[in-house]
Amino acid sequence: MAVINTQQMELQEKGFLDINVDPNLDLFAEIERLKKEKNAIVLAHYYQEPDIQDVADYIGDSLGLAQKAKDTNADIILFAGVHFMAETAKILNPTKKVVLPDLKAGCSLSDSAPPALFAKWKEQYPDHIVVTYINCSAGMKALSDIICTSSNAKAIIDSLPADQKIIFAPDKNLGAYLNKVTGRNMVLWNGACMVHEIFSLEKITRLKTRHPEAKLIAHPECEEPLLRIADYIGSTTQLLKYTQTDSSQTYIVATETGILHQMQKDQPHKTFIPAPPDNSCACNECPHMKLNTLEKLYLCLQYEQPELTMEESLRVAALKPIERMLEISKAAGLIG
Repeated sequence: MAVINTQQMELQEKGFLDINVDPNLDLFAEIERLKKEKNAIVLAHYYQEPDIQDVADYIGDSLGLAQKAKDTNADIILFAGVHFMAETAKILNPTKKVVLPDLKAGCSLSDSAPPALFAKWKEQYPDHIVVTYINCSAGMKALSDIICTSSNAKAIIDSLPADQKIIFAPDKNLGAYLNKVTGRNMVLWNGACMVHEIFSLEKITRLKTRHPEAKLIAHPECEEPLLRIADYIGSTTQLLKYTQTDSSQTYIVATETGILHQMQKDQPHKTFIPAPPDNSCACNECPHMKLNTLEKLYLCLQYEQPELTMEESLRVAALKPIERMLEISKAAGLIG
């Protein structure tokens, strides 16, 4: 399995990565210095806090990050995201050191698909191939035939023969959306992302009434009733690109709020409203993504810990479906 060194875990539990950092320290400058000294690259997901996005060498969604991790010449990959993303980087780069700022940055969707339970469940469908969303553990990837992201999922499903039976895991909402747009009848694992299931349809409807000029744009991990009223559905990168090319001036954005930082930077004259969740908070943030901070990123680079390591047999098994994803994506023109 993919592991974090036990000693490193104990160090963080004792506060190793939460030690006080000199408040007068220019963290942006220090991080740039450490990157050069150590030949390190910082990869960050769009859902990270703005400061981390601003210091990253590359910001992207899961497909772009996987491609960047595969192509990098850096000796150290610091992954500012969640655990499965760092695992993917290690799968693609066995000889490089992969570190992540916070060990506890997990993923509710990944956790919803324990590999042992999934392996037993899929025995019911021996004539099905397994297409698995990249938001899953290395153990789940090793049980899969093809990995996909929200950016390339439709292209991957469309590349398979029409009569091919498919299991799609772990996100039932993304799977249901893909069934709808591809005309398939894939068997769906019952998993979901806590962030994308928390949106309030009632509050969004009221918000649209107050902003009739606004377009609702949504990630396909959202539930079907919300997707039904969306003006545009797409991956994180696709949502960003849509706001760059679309003529509207106001958008209600139904995905994790971290993406609004890039949207506002790219289109400062436009208005971006986070879709409201069904709770007392006015925001919709992934608590796992937001565990990473600029201070933790600095300490992670400074000490090159915590490091993610992986058993070679697991890495090789998980690599095959990722490589198939990248091959299909390249053939479809989704990546260079």
